[in-house]
Amino acid sequence: MKVKVVIFDWDGTLVDSVEHIAESLHQAATELGFPALQREAYRDIIGLGMVEALEKLYPGISRDEMSTIREGYARYFFAKVTTPQNVFDGMADVVADIRGSGRGCSVATGKSRRGLEVALSSSGLGAHFDTTRCADETRSKPDPTMLEEIVRFYGIEPSDAIMVGDTRYDLEMAQRIGMPSIGVEWGVHKRDVLGDYSPFAIVDTVPDLRRALGI
Repeated sequence: MKVKVVIFDWDGTLVDSVEHIAESLHQAATELGFPALQREAYRDIIGLGMVEALEKLYPGISRDEMSTIREGYARYFFAKVTTPQNVFDGMADVVADIRGSGRGCSVATGKSRRGLEVALSSSGLGAHFDTTRCADETRSKPDPTMLEEIVRFYGIEPSDAIMVGDTRYDLEMAQRIGMPSIGVEWGVHKRDVLGDYSPFAIVDTVPDLRRALGI
């Protein structure tokens, strides 16, 4: 695929962090007396901003309760630092090769800016990205605002970029502005869900992703 810019989701796409996020949410919510949910429920909201995620997990939650859960989540989540070993095998080379080919490389994530900045540094991936967007500084997926901001940064059309992500929120976000997408199956959602958003490809290995991207 000949595109000018590749935009990656972070958690579940570049970094193996899905189970840690789910466990951190579970711990933060249940210690405040919220009911324990099935692990799949916590996994399913990964990709959304934290406000949207908590509203979906616990309908009717108050802003004060949400703030307390977020504080607990941050405590649990940041107790474990993302390292280069948490990057999915082969993905560091993928982003390096994209940059080496002269294409732009960016991140659009449901993480907070604080969380992403820590992860960019500790994972060793930070130097590969021209620009990044987070849910707490724009709008949560599947709203396409963060993608619109990224393509404006590059001065290109949505069709000149491609979104790579592991959730329906990633692919719906791209679909809503006419941006092609690639779904990866090693994160949250599988082919039966990702396929609803007409991706250019759905891949289950990094070599397949490389072929889809033409690198």
